[in-house]
Amino acid sequence: MLFHVRMDVRLPPDLPAPARDDLIAREKAYSQELQRKGKWPQIWRITGEYANFSVFDVEDNDELHGILSNLPLFPFMDIHVTPLARHPSKIDG
Repeated sequence: MLFHVRMDVRLPPDLPAPARDDLIAREKAYSQELQRKGKWPQIWRITGEYANFSVFDVEDNDELHGILSNLPLFPFMDIHVTPLARHPSKIDG
């Protein structure tokens, strides 16, 4: 199943720099692991925002929920999920 996910990050302004750096490093490692496994095939930065549009390719809603809730930045995110279906006008290839 494919899902379009928008993630907006809202880190507290008073978060100490070492904690912030650790969160960001763990987030990067986790997201890159999921990308290598094919679970997170697309990720795009939204220009001018601390946000991204992503596409996830997972088995079901539960797998996506597990992936998202395990993101190190999850407690600081607003997340919007949209299930995707194949468009009948898409050309294969």
